[in-house]
Amino acid sequence: MLVVMGLLGTAVLVALIVTLGHANRQRDRALELQAHSYDVMILARTLSGTIARSEASLGRYVISGDKQLGQLYFDEWLLAGTQIDRLDRITNDNPGQQPRVDRLRAAYDSRGRELSLTALNTSFGKNGQAFARYYQARKSPTLAEINTTLDTLIAGERALLDERTAAAMKSVERSSWIARVLAIFGVLIVLGAIVLGWFTIRAVGERATALADAELERERADELTTAVAAATAELRVQEAKLRQIQKMEAVGQLTGGIAHDFNNMLAVVLGGLELARRNLGNDPKSVRRHIDSATEGANRAAALTRRLLAFSREDALKAETIDAAALVAGMSDLLDRTLGDAITVIVRDDAAGGCVRADRVQLENAVLNLAVNARDAMNGRGTLTVATGTTTLAAEQVGRCAAGDYVTIMVGDDGCGMAPDVAERVFEPFFTTKEVGKGTGLGLSQIFALVQQLQGEIGIVSAPGEGTTVTLYFPRAAGLVARPLPAAPVAVVEAIAPPMPETLQILVVEDDPRVLAATTGALEEIGHHPIACDDPLAAPALLAANPEIGLIISDVLMPRQTGPEMIAALSPLYPHVAVLFVTGFAGEVNVAQFGGHEVLRKPFTLNGLERAVVTAMAAERRKTNHPIAAE
Repeated sequence: MLVVMGLLGTAVLVALIVTLGHANRQRDRALELQAHSYDVMILARTLSGTIARSEASLGRYVISGDKQLGQLYFDEWLLAGTQIDRLDRITNDNPGQQPRVDRLRAAYDSRGRELSLTALNTSFGKNGQAFARYYQARKSPTLAEINTTLDTLIAGERALLDERTAAAMKSVERSSWIARVLAIFGVLIVLGAIVLGWFTIRAVGERATALADAELERERADELTTAVAAATAELRVQEAKLRQIQKMEAVGQLTGGIAHDFNNMLAVVLGGLELARRNLGNDPKSVRRHIDSATEGANRAAALTRRLLAFSREDALKAETIDAAALVAGMSDLLDRTLGDAITVIVRDDAAGGCVRADRVQLENAVLNLAVNARDAMNGRGTLTVATGTTTLAAEQVGRCAAGDYVTIMVGDDGCGMAPDVAERVFEPFFTTKEVGKGTGLGLSQIFALVQQLQGEIGIVSAPGEGTTVTLYFPRAAGLVARPLPAAPVAVVEAIAPPMPETLQILVVEDDPRVLAATTGALEEIGHHPIACDDPLAAPALLAANPEIGLIISDVLMPRQTGPEMIAALSPLYPHVAVLFVTGFAGEVNVAQFGGHEVLRKPFTLNGLERAVVTAMAAERRKTNHPIAAE
């Protein structure tokens, strides 16, 4: 309540200051407008006098023929014109006065022409004719027009002044009324503060009583401490189960990415073999090129299979001499698919063959845990750097490390970063910054235990908004034991070719260069004209440069922009262009997530690609959604 009273008092004071300031500004504005109106009226009266003096000088010039009087007439008349210009400028803000000024200027010009003839006759010695003209000019309606217009202008300005003065007085009266109300409200707040102070004194007395009660509660807290200790012992029993759960969560995160990677590789294999089959007996060089492409895809799939088998084995932990750079390089595919295409992974080797003595599975698990944490810190999109290196540390240079040579594995991201108090606790068991249900808090603690078991250390550098860099320091070991991995078989699927669709210009957007080459080659084989694009951000320029493009074939997950995001931006600009998405993920695909466009699964055959192209073009023309074209 004290805070509320303080805020109310501050609000009243601010409102009073604002009200008085508004009243002062209204007063200053009224004075400014009043001075402006007086300037207009004074200038109008001055103009009338200037015109009268000019005509009087002309009369004396006609009678006496004195050229000085003629010059005086001319100067006074020019001065009157200048005053009319000034009168026009200072009344420019009043639309009601502008027509009067225009009439005044017209009468002035007409009167000037009449008087100039009289002055001209006098200058040539025709005094009799000049006198007659002067006498006639005195009765001219232009003089009356000038005087009448000036009187009307002055009267209009006086009426405007009265109106503005009345409005200013009303504003001042309203501000004064508001100030009185605020003052009364302020007095009420002061009285309320006094009453509240009395209640506060009573509360202090009650607080003393509460402190005595708190002493009794401390004894109960001691009993609760004993209960917590027992619960903690039970929690440690469950730690092994929690670690297994975390391992299963990691396997679940891997599933979708691994399926996508295998499908990309199988797309290269199937596409290359089918292209080779179609060119048998026609072009031996082309057949060899397609078979080599298929072989490369099969070898990459076999390598990934070996990594998965090594990562998931459940046998006893065995220490071995490991080349840190080779281990990280061998995990690059695993990291790519685990983190997703929206994460750009940069692997850098500065270790110069540095080796460590550790269990391969535990070390791979540590690197993978750091990479997954980095992905979550970047909200699934950013750049991850994994670098190996060597360094020489002095005693306790990093943590409690011993002096000697070390091999380092650094994992850095450009995510949200951590505050210093959070960074100090990240290696505590069960501490996590993730939402409830999205982390157990055991991943980093396991890494800490591994490093300490190997007599190493961990360094962490992080700041809010600047990302996080975690560096693992392992004692350097000598020697390396090479362990070759077995190859894995690859299957080829055949299909019956569908009817050939019409020849199309097709934009193919795919970040994997091998899949891009295989897809464009398949489209050329079935009679289309593909345009390759390895970056979704370059698609708008290619569409603008090739208006004849009738279909876009796009991968779904790409590093800089996803396929649906790219199509959502392009559809308003190119509504006539059909769309076919290609995905390597397994499981059911929700067509609504892709804007109702056709979806083709990887790996696909030439027949499946032909059918998907025909279906996509037909669906675009009918503006309807159709099931997934799967092959």
